[in-house]
Order: sequence, then C-alpha cells, then structure tokens
Amino acid sequence: MTGHTGLTSDHLDELREITAEVLELEPEEVTDTADFVEDYGADSLRAIEILARIEKKYRVEIPQHELPQMNNLLAVRDVVARYAGWGSV
Repeated sequence: MTGHTGLTSDHLDELREITAEVLELEPEEVTDTADFVEDYGADSLRAIEILARIEKKYRVEIPQHELPQMNNLLAVRDVVARYAGWGSV
C-alpha cells in the first residue's frame, strides 16, 4: 500500500463522496465549485462533520480556522492537500 502521497483525481472523488454523504446528496449533485452554504444549505455543524470525516479518512489534522475557506469542493481539496502533503494542486 502506497498511502496518500501525491494529488490524484481519486482524492477529489473521495472528497465528493464524503461531502455528498454529509449533505445528504448524490455525489453527482456536488459540483466542484458550488458553494456548500448557498447552493446546498449546509450549516456549520455539517461543515464540522465534513471536516471530521476528512480528518479520519486521511489521518490528518486540519485547524477549524480553515473552515471558512472550505466553501466548495475544490477549496476543500486545496486545504486538505496542504495538510495531507499531497503536493501542489
């Protein structure tokens, strides 16, 4: 097993699955740039749940002060990539 080194399209798909599950949506409904709050009605509790699931899956700690930046799927990927050491996006 090689672990999670280097950024792949699989990461985006995995993050989409996590986000969709928490927001109670189908993965194909979660676009890369749709705003979680404005487009999906997410609240702060759901944002924290998404963060917790990401931290558990990737065994990474992401400070809660990053949450405001994590407002769409691409932004989530960028923040997680920084903390998980996936390389540049």
